Amino acid sequence: MTDAQETAADSSLRTTGGAPPDEGVTGVSVEGTPTPLLEPRDGIPPVVADPDALAQVIAAFAAGTGPVAVDAERASGYRYGQRAYLVQLRREGAGSALIDPVACPDLSGLGEALAGTEWVLHAATQDLPCLREIGMVPSAVFDTELAGRLAGFPRVGLGAMVESVLGYVLEKGHSAVDWSTRPLPEPWLRYAALDVELLVDLRDALEKELDRQGKLEWAREEFDAIASAPPAPPRKDPWRRTSGMHKVRRRRQLAVVRELWTARDRIAQRRDVSPGKVLSDGAIVEAALSLPPNVHALTALPGFGHRMGRRQLEQWQAAVERAKALPDAELPQPGQAVAGPPPPRSWADRDPAAAARLSAARAAVSALAEQLGMPQENLITPDTVRRVCWEPPGDLSADSVAGALAAHGARPWQITQVTPVLARALTTPAP
Repeated sequence: MTDAQETAADSSLRTTGGAPPDEGVTGVSVEGTPTPLLEPRDGIPPVVADPDALAQVIAAFAAGTGPVAVDAERASGYRYGQRAYLVQLRREGAGSALIDPVACPDLSGLGEALAGTEWVLHAATQDLPCLREIGMVPSAVFDTELAGRLAGFPRVGLGAMVESVLGYVLEKGHSAVDWSTRPLPEPWLRYAALDVELLVDLRDALEKELDRQGKLEWAREEFDAIASAPPAPPRKDPWRRTSGMHKVRRRRQLAVVRELWTARDRIAQRRDVSPGKVLSDGAIVEAALSLPPNVHALTALPGFGHRMGRRQLEQWQAAVERAKALPDAELPQPGQAVAGPPPPRSWADRDPAAAARLSAARAAVSALAEQLGMPQENLITPDTVRRVCWEPPGDLSADSVAGALAAHGARPWQITQVTPVLARALTTPAP
């Protein structure tokens, strides 16, 4: 058993800090089975959808104490982009709140009221971008998913963590619904409120477990990095991420993918729907491979069936024709320019010594991650390992390796743990 598995099995560590129905009880029944959590302890709060109600929530949460649990629901797969369609919060002394960011699009006042307060989120990097769009930016974060990874829990979804640590079962049936729906059905609101019901309790239990394992300071460094990270820059050539692109080899075909992707994105943004609902990635790739000469030929391709109207078919064929008419100099190049080392599969031919270093480094990092009870990618990112192995520092001293890791963004705790094993691996001779 790992430390985390022992924690999950030890019901004495399951503490909910006033969990329903009676303060101080755990979620474990007499028989030792988890207890379904069916209702928020204070009931489902009304959805905040006007300035007066928002002002009351801001005042209540400003007067609350301790960390604040925060969650956001998006409409991925239904709407264009990743905006928030519901924001959930809970804080001691303030209770829970459900806020409609469509009706209240500026939550900067709430963000300011929570300045200096630790925000507890699960998988924080997923929610922080959409929260930033509505004016909510934390100064301090505790990520319960990342805490679970560092502590070595085998399953780190919110439901799995609440069950294994706190002994409650969360109902997760509404995670992939269309949260842009108005009005939101009561079962969805109940689900949303329950998502923040025990988040602070989970945070407290995980903090104790990380401290017990000697990893609490490591976690704090990770949380600080999340809170201080700038917004991600726009992705270059996003059309290259079309599913099935590995089948597209010729430059003219790549141009068709680019034109169809761009046309689809423009339509999806105008209609505020998920791009996949306008035209599937599979249809884009089929058109690129076939280079249809006319609308009739396009209609015969998968994804452009009889249910698609003539006008739609003509706009897609027009995109294909634009790509076919481009001069060779304007066609996209195959592959995507990537900063950093080449794909590892080519290392053995291009630089056998680097390939040997990478093999040794991967094995060493894997062994260390297992020893520390955490996923390899949380110990050190694979990209960092590849970059250091491809272009190692000149003298391969511990200080030089540590400097290289720091230059690639490794946190101090990662540098301390990884430097010794990586320094040894970098001296591995080529076969």
